[in-house]
Amino acid sequence: MTLPWALAADPTKFRGRAFREDDRGPRGPRDAFQRDRDRIVHSVAFRRLRHKTQVFVAPDGDHFRVRLTHSIEVAQIGRTMARALGLNEDLTEALCLAHDLGHPPFGHGGEDALSACLADAGGFDHNGHTLRLVTALENPYPAFDGLNLSWEALEGLAKHNGPVVAPGWAMAEANAGFDLELGSWPSLEAQVAAIADDIAYDNHDIDDGLRSGILDLDALLEEPFVASLWAEIDRRHPGLDRTKKLKALVRDGIGTMVGDVLDETRHRIAEAGVETIDDVRSAGRQLVGFSDRMQAEERGLKRHLYVQLYDSDALKPIRIEAQRIVGDLARCYRDDPALLPPGWQRGEGEVARLRGIGDFIAGMTDRFAIARHEELVGPVHLPDRF
Repeated sequence: MTLPWALAADPTKFRGRAFREDDRGPRGPRDAFQRDRDRIVHSVAFRRLRHKTQVFVAPDGDHFRVRLTHSIEVAQIGRTMARALGLNEDLTEALCLAHDLGHPPFGHGGEDALSACLADAGGFDHNGHTLRLVTALENPYPAFDGLNLSWEALEGLAKHNGPVVAPGWAMAEANAGFDLELGSWPSLEAQVAAIADDIAYDNHDIDDGLRSGILDLDALLEEPFVASLWAEIDRRHPGLDRTKKLKALVRDGIGTMVGDVLDETRHRIAEAGVETIDDVRSAGRQLVGFSDRMQAEERGLKRHLYVQLYDSDALKPIRIEAQRIVGDLARCYRDDPALLPPGWQRGEGEVARLRGIGDFIAGMTDRFAIARHEELVGPVHLPDRF
């Protein structure tokens, strides 16, 4: 069952862009949200995701995920759910593809280090930096800075995790130029994109964690969600070899979560009685989500992944070294701004100068940050394996 058509974002009724555009050039047969998606795919920031950490820093193994492959996988899951619910697939895909554009090198460890280094300039937040990238730092157009995405796309990027009560400086700055109504809930497309991200990394991090040897399958099978999937695979395919069972585990995990979200979302929408997109924004609650049972199992799985993978003894020293790289680079550029490339040396005061340094470092890929550290500071000690 699809949802009422009126709940889907309509590209013929979108709420405009911050800057009026000259449409006299060739544009092709694309609506507003298709243009949003294409602008994201063609951006420099999107291309850089291929060398940014997902779980493993500058991974040496070809089969480990990076931010780019993760974003593509999120988009596949998000688009599937949007189609099943009768939502706008192009807007959903655009939000999925762009949701991690603002990540600095080395993932959340790099973000923590960069935020600490810029504490006296408002800190750093990757969600806010995503908005900053698409509204200011990307510059492919002659008449304005940014990608000039639709209001709906910017709203979804800002609020995909829900209303923003206390925006950081970067998000507040983007919002000041184009009011995104940060206190309300976002579209259903944005809510789908957010939960597609959870579904993707929950299951794909299991895949990468087991492939790396850091996660232990026996310990993972103590989680009810994984145990039930494993038992069902055994029932359907008795005697299946371990390698194929592991692939089935990841595949079935995604499918089970997606099915749960679709059922629960239809139930919540019927219960809430929403009939328009404005009703969705004023509903006062998240309408796209897991059932209570799945939410409990998913949270348990997340806790397991945090303890056994993200904060494991194998990855902790790598995260510490990655944070040292980011911290050293920030201090180096603060001490001598002339080391920054032309265009990144901001002269509008100390805060603007520091934020310019943050912009430059946040745009680095893992390997570019490593190379700059070796050039400007000294050797980097990261194991080849990860």
